[in-house]
Amino acid sequence: MKKIIILAGLAAVFAFVACKETKKSTDIIVKKEVKKEPAAPIRMQEYNQTTETALGTSKLSCTIHRVPDDSLAMVKDETGQKFVDNSISLAITRSDGSTFFKHTFTKASFDSCLDDDYRHTGILEGLVFDRVDGQTLRFAASVSHPGTDEYIPIVLVIDRFANMSVKLDTQLDTSADDGDEE
Repeated sequence: MKKIIILAGLAAVFAFVACKETKKSTDIIVKKEVKKEPAAPIRMQEYNQTTETALGTSKLSCTIHRVPDDSLAMVKDETGQKFVDNSISLAITRSDGSTFFKHTFTKASFDSCLDDDYRHTGILEGLVFDRVDGQTLRFAASVSHPGTDEYIPIVLVIDRFANMSVKLDTQLDTSADDGDEE
């Protein structure tokens, strides 16, 4: 009988505990975001490319050299990270070693192709030889938001008299057999 009373008492205690309402919190706990301090200014590595080509009957060598340029204004991204802008030199020489064309480009060289956003937050990222198109040499240039794949594509054209022109590249590269873009 004592066992039955003890079992009945334990059952009552378990029933009471099981029916007890537990308070639920509506608080949401979120870790505090620690603001990351910007690192030292980021510099792209130097880049060199030499391409041999021909314009008419002249054999030419096109040498491109990109360097981070501390004399240019730095740009910042939305986190405050600073980036060093680049300058790019293009030297085109004839087979006898004489200079056909020589120029150093900065982002300002392509100002007519840029909007205010890219003028202030973009860097001159690259310049590469594209192709010979009739009596002109075509190069592709880009001004980008550093650390992203967002960029303004630009076409640099040098004619057989070493005259240079720049324009926004509006032609998508969809096939290797594109027609004349102009």
